[in-house]
Amino acid sequence: MGAKSKLLDLVRQELRKHLERLSEAAQEAHAAATDPDSRAEGKYDTRSLEASYLAEGQARQVEGLAEAIRQLGSFEAHDLDLTEPIVCGALVETERDGETEWFLLLPAGGGHEVEHEGRTVTLLGPESPLYRNLIGKTLGDSVGETGMTVTEIG
Repeated sequence: MGAKSKLLDLVRQELRKHLERLSEAAQEAHAAATDPDSRAEGKYDTRSLEASYLAEGQARQVEGLAEAIRQLGSFEAHDLDLTEPIVCGALVETERDGETEWFLLLPAGGGHEVEHEGRTVTLLGPESPLYRNLIGKTLGDSVGETGMTVTEIG
């Protein structure tokens, strides 16, 4: 199994763990929102309303993350040659002011980080402006107005 396949397996595993934790939190928020003890005790008591908003927001996050996991279930990314432009599935190293950052461009599941081979890899999805700025770049290119330069593509 290649390094990128191992990284994708790690991403799937980490997202499933995050989904499990988020699902538990959503269930707790739902229970708090529907608990008879959280009923308003006066016209300015908004505990129940706040709990229902929290439960609704967490339920949407659970749905979004579950969908991302489904999309990543069959996703395969091939290794890129250093001369190829960045596409979805690319593992990209950038440099800014002497600091190195790693990004993995995915069709879904952005906004998370994983530890892989001693480095932090930030997951970027299509909704990310940085994802859109990286697509099509090649080795040595500047990345928009971020001050980043592409230093490795895999």
